[in-house]
Amino acid sequence: MIPPIASQFVAGTSASGALTHVSECNDAGMGGILNLLGEHYHEPGPAAEDTEEYCHLASQLAVRDLNGCLSVKPSQIGIDVGPDVFTSNFEQIVEAAAANDVFVWCDMEDHTTTDTTLDAVEATARDHPNGVGVAIQANLTRTRDDLARLADVPAAVRLVKGAYDEPSSVALDSKSAVDDAYEAHLEFLFREFEQGIAVGSHDPAMLRTAIDLQQEYGTPFEIQMLMGVREDAQRELAAKGYEVNQYVPYGDKWMQYFYRRVRERKENALFAARAVLGV
Repeated sequence: MIPPIASQFVAGTSASGALTHVSECNDAGMGGILNLLGEHYHEPGPAAEDTEEYCHLASQLAVRDLNGCLSVKPSQIGIDVGPDVFTSNFEQIVEAAAANDVFVWCDMEDHTTTDTTLDAVEATARDHPNGVGVAIQANLTRTRDDLARLADVPAAVRLVKGAYDEPSSVALDSKSAVDDAYEAHLEFLFREFEQGIAVGSHDPAMLRTAIDLQQEYGTPFEIQMLMGVREDAQRELAAKGYEVNQYVPYGDKWMQYFYRRVRERKENALFAARAVLGV
């Protein structure tokens, strides 16, 4: 059983519970981004099992007529087994999702997986234009080149600051540098992209920048935030007419995810404390 503090961030252990949470998000004017928790599988069996679960989720979103999509981790569907395993499983998920008119996001993990992830997303997007998207991390020095590459690919981009502890040889060295890079990358996206833009941030300054850029360039965008983090702000933004989608993780591998959320950002620890104290 998931303890109350963790249930602020995780929508239970079953697909049924996660789908119910997506329905609740819909009632609040938001979409849901379903993520089955699991990562770093080194055998093909678990990767195949989670691939099947994602295919099932796509059909259930359609059957229940929910405003939701999927988000998968490369190491969950086989990138540590082999690039071909990952690419094949990702394509299987996207094909099942496309048959149900469901969008698929590919999360981004540490920098050693970036090239393989982008290759798979680009290849799949050519066969399923506007059906897939990929997370790009602003804290990497390579990110501007990656965004330029994706400008001509029919895939959406979710811009995040980056949660992985990357070496200084490939990453920016301070929070202020990452913030500056995030704003610069947002400007590039709004100026150059016609496909989807997702602002994956809880930072009010970054959200204000995105809103200002949308007014300047007219490029549509969506806001993506985690379940359990600034949920009042999520609902307020949705009520103002912005497209808001909540990242909804679930599954029995919840503990690692929960502790990562609390550790990676000091403000998330504050959010968790507020949830417990009711303030």
